Amino acid sequence: MTGRVVVVTGASGGVGRACARAFAARGDDVALLARGETGLQAAAHEAIEAGVRALPIQVDTADARAVDEAAGRVEAELGPIDVWVNVAFTSVFARFVDIEPEEFARVTEVSYLGYVNGTRSALRRMTERDRGTIVQVGSALAYRGIPLQSAYCGAKHAIQGFHESLRTELMHDGSGVHVTMVQLPAVNTPQFDWVRSRLPRHARPVPPIYQPELAADAIVHAADHPRRREYWVGETTALTLIANAVAPGLLDRYLARTGFTSQQTDEPTDPDQPENLWSPADGAAGEDFGAHGDFDARSHRRSPQVWASQHHGLLGAAGAAGAMALAGALARRRAS
Repeated sequence: MTGRVVVVTGASGGVGRACARAFAARGDDVALLARGETGLQAAAHEAIEAGVRALPIQVDTADARAVDEAAGRVEAELGPIDVWVNVAFTSVFARFVDIEPEEFARVTEVSYLGYVNGTRSALRRMTERDRGTIVQVGSALAYRGIPLQSAYCGAKHAIQGFHESLRTELMHDGSGVHVTMVQLPAVNTPQFDWVRSRLPRHARPVPPIYQPELAADAIVHAADHPRRREYWVGETTALTLIANAVAPGLLDRYLARTGFTSQQTDEPTDPDQPENLWSPADGAAGEDFGAHGDFDARSHRRSPQVWASQHHGLLGAAGAAGAMALAGALARRRAS
């Protein structure tokens, strides 16, 4: 499954950056799409050091025409696109009533329509060849909205509905192009240092927190096994989605009580921190933010749930074998 051409949006930082590293490390050529030049050049340098070709392209995924031009450039310089991974997003941490209409629209344009634009450009080329994979990087918040993130939650819910609609259309056509979605937990990325925030204290992911490499590994796995409609990453994602399906009203009350404090540290928000809503954060700060945020000491690199999710066939076979062995032992015991 290596040696492919992989496009990653939002590749300059966070989960997108970790994905670019993971695909390059296994031998895939990578096209890196993002707005920030500093992070893009650093990501391209890492990929080249891994021994693969890298093509950094500055593009705003909210611009459909620019995204399609970027896709054309990828195919002209690297070859046919095998995998397209949509990661790029932006957000605003604030109560809904404190988010301006143009800010809400901007989050939607990047975090939802950016996925639509990338998918359209990839699909236009993959359909001609009747092969290819598109991975939508989602979140537990695609199913469960939380306070202070209404624009982001709305975008992730929209992606989920879009993904299901497109998937059924491709299935109807018997297409060789596959789409899958990866629902992530709270991840230790730099977004909490660059997302626009009107919170009194510094924003943080809701614990437990996972490292971006865990997310990247799951995304690579999904790209290799795209026939599955979606993957859940992390114990909290699984528990949240199950609880929301069983008792959404109870979860509403729980989040109303805990959702504000759990998303903020004890430190006040820095009024001078960079923001990436309208322009790339690394352009203003002039630095490469990389993949990790400020919460390394509290973040997990592994998750038993992820392993179990990716090996459910093996676990099922082991369970069946164990049940058969137990039945055989009981039968022999009764016979004796």
